[in-house]
Amino acid sequence: MSHDIHDHHTPTPTTDRSGLSDAHAEVIRATLPLVGSRINDITPVFYKKMFTAHPELIADLFNRGNQQHGDQAKALAASIAVFASVLVDPDKPHPDEMLARIGHKHVSLGITKDQYQIVHDHLFAAIAEVLGSVVTPEVAEAWDAVYWMMADTLVRFEKELYTASGVAAGDVFRDVTVADKKPLSDTVTEFTLVGEGLVPPRPGQYTSLGVVLPDGARQLRQYSLLDGAYEQTTSCYRVAVERSGEVSEFLHNHVAVGDTIQATLAAGDLILTDGDNPVVLLSQGIGSTPMVGMLSYLAAQRSQRQVIVVHADASEAECAQKSEMERLVEQLPNARLELYFRDQGERVDAPAIIPAGASVYLCGGVRFLQSVRDQIDAIPADQAPADVHFELFSPNDWLIN
Repeated sequence: MSHDIHDHHTPTPTTDRSGLSDAHAEVIRATLPLVGSRINDITPVFYKKMFTAHPELIADLFNRGNQQHGDQAKALAASIAVFASVLVDPDKPHPDEMLARIGHKHVSLGITKDQYQIVHDHLFAAIAEVLGSVVTPEVAEAWDAVYWMMADTLVRFEKELYTASGVAAGDVFRDVTVADKKPLSDTVTEFTLVGEGLVPPRPGQYTSLGVVLPDGARQLRQYSLLDGAYEQTTSCYRVAVERSGEVSEFLHNHVAVGDTIQATLAAGDLILTDGDNPVVLLSQGIGSTPMVGMLSYLAAQRSQRQVIVVHADASEAECAQKSEMERLVEQLPNARLELYFRDQGERVDAPAIIPAGASVYLCGGVRFLQSVRDQIDAIPADQAPADVHFELFSPNDWLIN
Protein backbone atom coordinates (compact mmCIF):
# COMPACT_ATOMS: atom_id res chain seq x y z
CA MET A 1 0.00 0.00 0.00
CA SER A 2 1.42 3.40 -0.93
CA HIS A 3 1.58 6.27 1.51
CA ASP A 4 2.66 9.88 1.60
CA ILE A 5 6.24 10.57 2.65
CA HIS A 6 4.94 13.16 5.08
CA ASP A 7 3.48 10.31 7.13
CA HIS A 8 7.01 10.16 8.59
CA HIS A 9 7.93 12.53 11.38
CA THR A 10 10.96 14.51 10.23
CA PRO A 11 13.05 15.74 13.16
CA THR A 12 15.18 18.84 12.64
CA PRO A 13 18.03 20.16 14.78
CA THR A 14 17.44 23.46 16.56
CA THR A 15 20.23 25.71 17.75
CA ASP A 16 19.66 28.70 20.04
CA ARG A 17 22.32 31.16 18.93
CA SER A 18 21.63 33.29 22.00
CA GLY A 19 22.84 30.48 24.22
CA LEU A 20 26.46 31.68 24.03
CA SER A 21 27.21 34.36 26.61
CA ASP A 22 28.52 37.77 25.52
CA ALA A 23 31.82 37.11 27.28
CA HIS A 24 32.31 33.77 25.55
CA ALA A 25 31.29 35.27 22.20
CA GLU A 26 33.93 37.98 22.56
CA VAL A 27 36.63 35.38 23.21
CA ILE A 28 35.47 33.26 20.25
CA ARG A 29 35.59 36.28 17.89
CA ALA A 30 39.11 37.07 19.04
CA THR A 31 40.46 33.52 18.74
CA LEU A 32 38.47 32.14 15.80
CA PRO A 33 40.96 33.32 13.13
CA LEU A 34 43.83 31.58 14.96
CA VAL A 35 41.94 28.36 15.63
CA GLY A 36 40.66 28.28 12.06
CA SER A 37 44.13 28.80 10.62
CA ARG A 38 45.57 25.98 12.74
CA ILE A 39 42.83 23.37 12.10
CA ASN A 40 45.16 21.31 9.90
CA ASP A 41 47.75 21.26 12.70
CA ILE A 42 45.24 20.46 15.44
CA THR A 43 43.42 17.59 13.73
CA PRO A 44 46.29 15.08 13.32
CA VAL A 45 47.27 15.59 16.97
CA PHE A 46 43.64 15.11 18.02
CA TYR A 47 43.20 11.87 16.07
CA LYS A 48 46.55 10.48 17.20
CA LYS A 49 45.58 11.06 20.83
CA MET A 50 42.06 9.63 20.41
CA PHE A 51 43.07 6.54 18.43
CA THR A 52 45.92 5.81 20.84
CA ALA A 53 43.45 5.85 23.72
CA HIS A 54 40.64 4.17 21.75
CA PRO A 55 42.12 1.98 18.98
CA GLU A 56 38.71 0.35 18.48
CA LEU A 57 37.42 3.57 16.91
CA ILE A 58 39.77 3.51 13.91
CA ALA A 59 39.23 -0.24 13.53
CA ASP A 60 35.47 -0.33 13.82
CA LEU A 61 33.94 3.13 13.29
CA PHE A 62 36.00 5.75 11.47
CA ASN A 63 36.56 5.22 7.75
CA ARG A 64 40.28 4.49 7.38
CA GLY A 65 40.36 5.73 3.79
CA ASN A 66 39.01 9.12 4.83
CA GLN A 67 41.50 9.21 7.69
CA GLN A 68 44.41 8.54 5.35
CA HIS A 69 43.33 11.38 3.07
CA GLY A 70 42.63 13.69 6.00
CA ASP A 71 39.05 14.30 4.86
CA GLN A 72 37.33 13.03 8.00
CA ALA A 73 39.69 14.99 10.24
CA LYS A 74 39.05 18.23 8.40
CA ALA A 75 35.30 17.61 8.42
CA LEU A 76 35.00 17.08 12.16
CA ALA A 77 37.30 19.86 13.34
CA ALA A 78 36.17 22.33 10.68
CA SER A 79 32.53 21.75 11.61
CA ILE A 80 33.23 23.07 15.11
CA ALA A 81 34.97 26.16 13.72
CA VAL A 82 32.06 26.75 11.32
CA PHE A 83 29.57 26.32 14.16
CA ALA A 84 31.52 28.81 16.29
CA SER A 85 31.56 31.34 13.45
CA VAL A 86 27.78 31.27 13.00
CA LEU A 87 27.19 31.64 16.72
CA VAL A 88 29.09 34.95 16.80
CA ASP A 89 28.01 36.32 13.40
CA PRO A 90 24.23 36.75 12.97
CA ASP A 91 24.71 37.43 9.24
CA LYS A 92 25.96 33.89 8.62
CA PRO A 93 23.40 31.20 7.64
CA HIS A 94 21.85 29.20 10.45
CA PRO A 95 23.90 26.08 11.32
CA ASP A 96 20.98 23.66 11.44
CA GLU A 97 21.36 22.46 7.84
CA MET A 98 24.98 21.54 8.55
CA LEU A 99 24.00 19.87 11.82
CA ALA A 100 21.23 17.88 10.11
CA ARG A 101 23.77 16.37 7.70
CA ILE A 102 26.17 15.54 10.54
CA GLY A 103 23.39 14.14 12.73
CA HIS A 104 22.05 11.83 10.03
CA LYS A 105 25.58 10.58 9.35
CA HIS A 106 26.10 9.94 13.07
CA VAL A 107 22.85 7.98 13.32
CA SER A 108 23.85 5.90 10.31
CA LEU A 109 27.04 5.00 12.20
CA GLY A 110 25.32 4.30 15.52
CA ILE A 111 26.99 7.21 17.35
CA THR A 112 25.83 7.64 20.96
CA LYS A 113 26.05 10.40 23.56
CA ASP A 114 29.07 9.00 25.42
CA GLN A 115 31.27 9.29 22.33
CA TYR A 116 30.96 13.09 22.40
CA GLN A 117 32.88 13.15 25.69
CA ILE A 118 35.68 11.08 24.14
CA VAL A 119 35.97 13.50 21.20
CA HIS A 120 35.87 16.49 23.54
CA ASP A 121 38.67 15.30 25.78
CA HIS A 122 41.13 14.53 23.01
CA LEU A 123 40.22 17.50 20.80
CA PHE A 124 40.77 19.98 23.60
CA ALA A 125 44.02 18.32 24.61
CA ALA A 126 45.16 18.73 20.99
CA ILE A 127 44.12 22.40 20.88
CA ALA A 128 46.07 23.08 24.07
CA GLU A 129 49.13 21.24 22.74
CA VAL A 130 49.17 23.01 19.38
CA LEU A 131 48.27 26.54 20.51
CA GLY A 132 50.15 26.44 23.80
CA SER A 133 49.96 29.54 25.99
CA VAL A 134 47.23 31.06 23.80
CA VAL A 135 44.79 28.64 25.42
CA THR A 136 44.20 30.51 28.67
CA PRO A 137 41.49 29.28 31.05
CA GLU A 138 39.16 31.91 29.54
CA VAL A 139 39.82 30.70 25.98
CA ALA A 140 39.37 27.05 26.97
CA GLU A 141 36.10 27.88 28.73
CA ALA A 142 34.67 29.73 25.72
CA TRP A 143 35.53 26.98 23.22
CA ASP A 144 34.26 24.39 25.69
CA ALA A 145 30.91 26.22 25.70
CA VAL A 146 30.80 26.18 21.88
CA TYR A 147 31.63 22.47 21.70
CA TRP A 148 28.93 21.45 24.16
CA MET A 149 26.32 23.69 22.50
CA MET A 150 26.99 21.86 19.24
CA ALA A 151 27.21 18.45 20.91
CA ASP A 152 24.01 18.92 22.91
CA THR A 153 22.12 20.04 19.80
CA LEU A 154 23.34 16.97 17.91
CA VAL A 155 22.61 14.57 20.77
CA ARG A 156 19.01 15.84 21.04
CA PHE A 157 18.54 15.65 17.27
CA GLU A 158 20.05 12.17 17.02
CA LYS A 159 17.86 10.95 19.88
CA GLU A 160 14.81 12.12 17.89
CA LEU A 161 16.06 10.30 14.79
CA TYR A 162 16.57 7.07 16.74
CA THR A 163 13.10 7.45 18.27
CA ALA A 164 11.54 8.07 14.84
CA SER A 165 13.01 4.75 13.70
CA GLY A 166 11.70 3.02 16.83
CA VAL A 167 15.13 1.97 18.12
CA ALA A 168 17.36 2.68 21.12
CA ALA A 169 20.27 5.06 20.56
CA GLY A 170 22.96 3.30 18.53
CA ASP A 171 20.82 0.22 17.76
CA VAL A 172 20.93 0.65 13.97
CA PHE A 173 22.99 -2.33 12.78
CA ARG A 174 21.17 -5.25 11.18
CA ASP A 175 22.50 -8.50 9.72
CA VAL A 176 21.51 -8.72 6.06
CA THR A 177 22.02 -11.43 3.47
CA VAL A 178 23.08 -10.72 -0.10
CA ALA A 179 20.11 -11.94 -2.15
CA ASP A 180 21.38 -10.69 -5.51
CA LYS A 181 24.57 -9.22 -6.98
CA LYS A 182 24.69 -7.95 -10.54
CA PRO A 183 27.15 -5.74 -12.45
CA LEU A 184 25.76 -2.49 -13.84
CA SER A 185 29.02 -1.38 -15.51
CA ASP A 186 32.73 -2.17 -15.35
CA THR A 187 32.99 -0.31 -12.04
CA VAL A 188 29.49 -0.44 -10.49
CA THR A 189 27.68 -3.47 -9.02
CA GLU A 190 24.17 -3.59 -7.59
CA PHE A 191 23.58 -5.51 -4.33
CA THR A 192 20.17 -6.58 -3.04
CA LEU A 193 20.19 -7.12 0.73
CA VAL A 194 17.46 -8.78 2.79
CA GLY A 195 17.06 -8.89 6.55
CA GLU A 196 14.71 -8.36 9.49
CA GLY A 197 14.06 -5.08 11.26
CA LEU A 198 14.96 -2.70 8.43
CA VAL A 199 13.31 0.73 8.33
CA PRO A 200 11.70 1.77 5.03
CA PRO A 201 14.00 4.39 3.47
CA ARG A 202 12.66 7.77 2.54
CA PRO A 203 13.45 8.67 -1.08
CA GLY A 204 17.08 9.83 -1.29
CA GLN A 205 18.36 8.27 1.95
CA TYR A 206 21.36 5.95 2.44
CA THR A 207 22.51 3.00 4.54
CA SER A 208 25.93 2.30 6.01
CA LEU A 209 27.25 -1.12 5.04
CA GLY A 210 29.71 -2.80 7.39
CA VAL A 211 32.16 -5.51 6.42
CA VAL A 212 34.94 -7.24 8.35
CA LEU A 213 38.18 -6.87 6.39
CA PRO A 214 41.02 -9.45 6.36
CA ASP A 215 42.86 -7.66 9.18
CA GLY A 216 39.78 -8.01 11.44
CA ALA A 217 38.67 -4.38 11.27
CA ARG A 218 35.00 -3.62 10.68
CA GLN A 219 34.77 -0.77 8.23
CA LEU A 220 31.68 1.20 7.26
CA ARG A 221 30.69 3.18 4.20
CA GLN A 222 27.46 4.90 3.17
CA TYR A 223 25.57 3.92 0.01
CA SER A 224 22.39 5.53 -1.29
CA LEU A 225 19.31 3.32 -1.38
CA LEU A 226 17.73 2.74 -4.77
CA ASP A 227 14.16 2.41 -3.53
CA GLY A 228 12.12 5.13 -1.86
CA ALA A 229 9.63 4.78 1.01
CA TYR A 230 6.48 3.64 -0.69
CA GLU A 231 5.82 0.55 1.41
CA GLN A 232 4.85 0.51 5.08
CA THR A 233 7.43 -2.18 5.83
CA THR A 234 10.53 -3.45 4.11
CA SER A 235 12.91 -6.36 4.45
CA CYS A 236 15.02 -5.39 1.45
CA TYR A 237 17.62 -2.69 0.73
CA ARG A 238 19.12 -2.20 -2.73
CA VAL A 239 22.37 -0.28 -3.35
CA ALA A 240 24.76 0.38 -6.22
CA VAL A 241 28.44 0.16 -5.24
CA GLU A 242 31.20 1.82 -7.24
CA ARG A 243 34.75 0.44 -6.92
CA SER A 244 36.36 3.05 -4.69
CA GLY A 245 37.97 2.45 -1.31
CA GLU A 246 38.41 -0.48 1.05
CA VAL A 247 34.76 -1.32 1.69
CA SER A 248 33.65 -1.02 -1.94
CA GLU A 249 36.55 -3.14 -3.20
CA PHE A 250 35.81 -5.78 -0.57
CA LEU A 251 32.12 -5.88 -1.53
CA HIS A 252 33.04 -6.28 -5.21
CA ASN A 253 35.76 -8.89 -4.72
CA HIS A 254 34.82 -10.92 -1.65
CA VAL A 255 31.08 -10.67 -0.95
CA ALA A 256 28.86 -13.13 -2.84
CA VAL A 257 25.18 -14.04 -2.98
CA GLY A 258 24.28 -15.82 0.26
CA ASP A 259 26.88 -13.98 2.37
CA THR A 260 25.90 -12.01 5.46
CA ILE A 261 27.10 -8.43 6.10
CA GLN A 262 25.80 -5.56 8.22
CA ALA A 263 23.57 -2.68 7.12
CA THR A 264 22.36 0.22 9.22
CA LEU A 265 18.85 1.62 9.21
CA ALA A 266 18.20 4.24 6.54
CA ALA A 267 19.34 7.80 7.28
CA GLY A 268 20.14 10.99 5.40
CA ASP A 269 18.66 14.46 5.01
CA LEU A 270 18.65 14.61 1.18
CA ILE A 271 14.99 13.60 0.98
CA LEU A 272 12.47 14.26 -1.78
CA THR A 273 9.58 16.34 -0.47
CA ASP A 274 6.02 16.19 -1.75
CA GLY A 275 4.48 19.05 -3.72
CA ASP A 276 3.01 20.05 -7.06
CA ASN A 277 5.95 22.09 -8.41
CA PRO A 278 8.45 20.68 -10.93
CA VAL A 279 11.23 18.38 -9.71
CA VAL A 280 14.73 18.40 -11.19
CA LEU A 281 17.01 15.45 -10.29
CA LEU A 282 20.51 16.40 -11.40
CA SER A 283 23.43 14.03 -10.89
CA GLN A 284 26.89 12.99 -12.01
CA GLY A 285 28.53 9.55 -11.92
CA ILE A 286 27.49 7.36 -9.01
CA GLY A 287 25.56 10.40 -7.72
CA SER A 288 22.67 8.90 -9.71
CA THR A 289 21.90 6.50 -6.85
CA PRO A 290 19.85 8.79 -4.57
CA MET A 291 18.09 10.11 -7.68
CA VAL A 292 17.02 6.57 -8.57
CA GLY A 293 15.61 6.26 -5.04
CA MET A 294 13.59 9.44 -5.57
CA LEU A 295 12.49 8.32 -9.04
CA SER A 296 11.31 4.96 -7.71
CA TYR A 297 9.15 6.76 -5.17
CA LEU A 298 7.68 9.11 -7.79
CA ALA A 299 6.94 6.19 -10.12
CA ALA A 300 5.29 4.18 -7.33
CA GLN A 301 3.12 7.19 -6.49
CA ARG A 302 2.23 7.65 -10.18
CA SER A 303 3.19 11.27 -9.67
CA GLN A 304 1.73 13.87 -12.03
CA ARG A 305 4.52 16.36 -11.30
CA GLN A 306 6.83 17.58 -14.03
CA VAL A 307 10.03 15.57 -13.45
CA ILE A 308 13.28 16.38 -15.24
CA VAL A 309 16.08 13.86 -14.72
CA VAL A 310 19.53 15.11 -15.77
CA HIS A 311 22.59 12.90 -15.52
CA ALA A 312 26.20 13.55 -16.55
CA ASP A 313 28.80 10.80 -16.90
CA ALA A 314 32.18 10.11 -18.46
CA SER A 315 30.67 7.99 -21.23
CA GLU A 316 27.55 6.00 -22.06
CA ALA A 317 29.37 2.78 -21.10
CA GLU A 318 30.05 4.17 -17.61
CA CYS A 319 26.45 5.32 -17.10
CA ALA A 320 25.67 2.46 -14.70
CA GLN A 321 22.02 3.23 -14.00
CA LYS A 322 20.95 4.42 -17.44
CA SER A 323 18.48 1.54 -18.01
CA GLU A 324 16.85 1.91 -14.58
CA MET A 325 16.47 5.67 -14.99
CA GLU A 326 14.91 5.12 -18.43
CA ARG A 327 12.52 2.49 -17.04
CA LEU A 328 11.34 4.71 -14.18
CA VAL A 329 10.98 7.82 -16.34
CA GLU A 330 8.78 5.86 -18.74
CA GLN A 331 6.38 5.19 -15.84
CA LEU A 332 5.87 8.92 -15.20
CA PRO A 333 3.50 10.85 -17.48
CA ASN A 334 5.29 14.21 -17.19
CA ALA A 335 8.94 13.13 -16.98
CA ARG A 336 11.95 13.29 -19.28
CA LEU A 337 15.55 12.09 -19.07
CA GLU A 338 18.54 14.07 -20.35
CA LEU A 339 21.97 12.38 -20.49
CA TYR A 340 25.29 14.18 -20.99
CA PHE A 341 28.57 12.41 -21.71
CA ARG A 342 31.99 14.05 -21.36
CA ASP A 343 33.58 11.89 -24.06
CA GLN A 344 31.10 13.46 -26.48
CA GLY A 345 31.95 16.97 -25.32
CA GLU A 346 28.55 17.46 -23.67
CA ARG A 347 28.06 19.72 -20.65
CA VAL A 348 25.09 20.40 -18.40
CA ASP A 349 23.52 23.85 -18.85
CA ALA A 350 21.52 24.15 -15.63
CA PRO A 351 19.75 27.48 -16.37
CA ALA A 352 18.40 26.08 -19.64
CA ILE A 353 17.05 22.98 -17.90
CA ILE A 354 15.62 24.13 -14.56
CA PRO A 355 12.08 25.58 -14.67
CA ALA A 356 11.21 28.53 -12.46
CA GLY A 357 9.92 27.44 -9.07
CA ALA A 358 11.33 23.92 -9.31
CA SER A 359 12.71 21.85 -6.45
CA VAL A 360 16.23 20.83 -7.43
CA TYR A 361 18.17 17.86 -6.04
CA LEU A 362 21.90 17.59 -6.78
CA CYS A 363 24.39 14.80 -6.20
CA GLY A 364 27.86 14.28 -7.66
CA GLY A 365 31.51 15.18 -7.36
CA VAL A 366 32.73 18.39 -5.74
CA ARG A 367 33.69 20.23 -8.94
CA PHE A 368 30.48 19.22 -10.71
CA LEU A 369 28.38 20.30 -7.76
CA GLN A 370 30.13 23.65 -7.43
CA SER A 371 29.78 24.29 -11.17
CA VAL A 372 26.05 23.59 -11.11
CA ARG A 373 25.53 25.65 -7.95
CA ASP A 374 27.35 28.59 -9.57
CA GLN A 375 25.09 28.27 -12.63
CA ILE A 376 21.98 28.21 -10.44
CA ASP A 377 23.14 31.23 -8.44
CA ALA A 378 23.41 33.18 -11.70
CA ILE A 379 19.76 32.55 -12.65
CA PRO A 380 17.63 35.74 -12.33
CA ALA A 381 15.37 35.73 -9.29
CA ASP A 382 12.13 35.57 -11.28
CA GLN A 383 13.34 32.43 -13.09
CA ALA A 384 15.10 30.75 -10.16
CA PRO A 385 14.20 27.40 -8.57
CA ALA A 386 12.16 27.42 -5.36
CA ASP A 387 14.73 25.38 -3.42
CA VAL A 388 17.99 23.49 -3.98
CA HIS A 389 19.11 20.39 -2.05
CA PHE A 390 22.44 18.67 -2.50
CA GLU A 391 24.75 15.87 -1.45
CA LEU A 392 28.13 14.60 -2.52
CA PHE A 393 29.92 11.50 -1.36
CA SER A 394 32.49 13.19 0.88
CA PRO A 395 32.87 13.81 4.61
CA ASN A 396 32.91 17.54 3.79
CA ASP A 397 29.60 17.68 1.92
CA TRP A 398 28.11 20.13 4.41
CA LEU A 399 30.90 22.66 3.71
CA ILE A 400 29.40 23.50 0.33
CA ASN A 401 26.51 25.88 0.84
